[in-house]
Amino acid sequence: MGKFYITTAIDYVNAVPHIGHALEKLQADVLARYHRSRGDETWFLTGTDEHGAKIARAAEAAEKKPEVFTNETSEKFAALKEVLNLSFDDFIRTTDEKRHFPGVELMWKKLVASGDIYKKKYRGLYCVGHEAFVTQKDLVDGKCADHEKEPEVVEEENYFFKLSKYSEEIGKRIRSGEFQIVPEGRKNEILSLIRSGLEDVSFSRPRKDLSWGIPVPRDPEHTIYVWADALTNYLSAIGYGRNEEYAKWWPADVQVVGKDILRFHAAIWPGMLLSARLPLPKTLFVHGFITADGRKMSKTIGNVVDPAALVEKYGTDAVRYYLLREIPSGEDGDYSEKKFKERYNTDLANGIGNFISRTYQLAHMFQAGSDEKIIEKDVQFKAEATAHLVDEKIQEFKLNEALEAIMDFIRFGDGYVNKTEPWKLPLSDASKVTWNLIFIAEKVSELLMPFLPGTADEIAKKVETMKNPTYADGKFGNPKIPPKPLFPRLL
Repeated sequence: MGKFYITTAIDYVNAVPHIGHALEKLQADVLARYHRSRGDETWFLTGTDEHGAKIARAAEAAEKKPEVFTNETSEKFAALKEVLNLSFDDFIRTTDEKRHFPGVELMWKKLVASGDIYKKKYRGLYCVGHEAFVTQKDLVDGKCADHEKEPEVVEEENYFFKLSKYSEEIGKRIRSGEFQIVPEGRKNEILSLIRSGLEDVSFSRPRKDLSWGIPVPRDPEHTIYVWADALTNYLSAIGYGRNEEYAKWWPADVQVVGKDILRFHAAIWPGMLLSARLPLPKTLFVHGFITADGRKMSKTIGNVVDPAALVEKYGTDAVRYYLLREIPSGEDGDYSEKKFKERYNTDLANGIGNFISRTYQLAHMFQAGSDEKIIEKDVQFKAEATAHLVDEKIQEFKLNEALEAIMDFIRFGDGYVNKTEPWKLPLSDASKVTWNLIFIAEKVSELLMPFLPGTADEIAKKVETMKNPTYADGKFGNPKIPPKPLFPRLL
């Protein structure tokens, strides 16, 4: 048994959760559940990023104090735990003065001690959406490519972090695989950035211009840069700055982030860690974006998809399945109601649901005909091969392909029913077939557990009923507990 520490990016609370947030949490949840099932001592962290100009302006627009605004919005992100059946162990907020502030202050002091913080006057372009300074080469037609807004011209005296000092070492760690970036395309993207030369980063803002944040130690006239603050959450949440417990979990085994914040996690964050003499995370898993009907989600367009509304309409595991199966891991994907219904009916209603329903009925018709629980060689082989393939795909962060392997196993089970036609066999032979179907159903439950935990539990309960069937009015073949469809078809 080992340890497994996994984090997601902490979410800006300037807006409510959308399915992009849900995707990231679900991918991390699958990995956390998988490692728990292997016996690894697991810690799964998520949370909210609540400082910076973007938050301050959102609060002002809502005519609320930042404290009130962030309290209200962070609750909506924390509520995703129940909405999506997430298994995170901790939820960190960057406004937590007791848990988070000490870690940020210690990190700053470590960077100062390494000689990597200096002050200078600077004039540049600041993208509030990214909470970062940008250059002309980052812009498209003078606007941020992600936020489609012109950056603001800012001229001020700030503290800077000597990121350039660590450019070569970061590149070396990435190329060697010591700091793994998945998928390969994202690794190549950051290596290209490093080859062009990492520049020093502004690490503070004057307090008169931005008071909503953590003051710079020994210089309260400055506020620590929101990313220097936010990135440290991965350490502060596990005790950094408060106790030595953080050493039990750090370095993180996997950090899950979106492609839009790759540079912060693959360049600035490792630079900070090297300066503070701390180990780098083992793996950075980078996911893509989700569009809605082929268009970028936008409040202006009105096509932002609310995961809570989806769950209310279709159920938690239906939403989990769509996002984990339809969106290729590490790549961009698309959501549409049409695609959702097609995927639901094909894989969930006609796939998982139909197979379990057939097996349940057959178990109550034929299971009592024989006590011989002999699993056929080809059934055993397929089960073992599928389990091995699912393990492999999860470890490669190809979660959609892992689910496809499970669906292939379910199709195998359906094919086994069609091939054997137990209803045409003598009772003893039909019973032997049924035991093989129950075996397949049990394996499906085990394989689905990290992905669809609620469905996996329901299947496990049905399997126990199949093994020990009871009958209504004592009539053989008439289940006392009628099968309830796992996934009723959508019209």
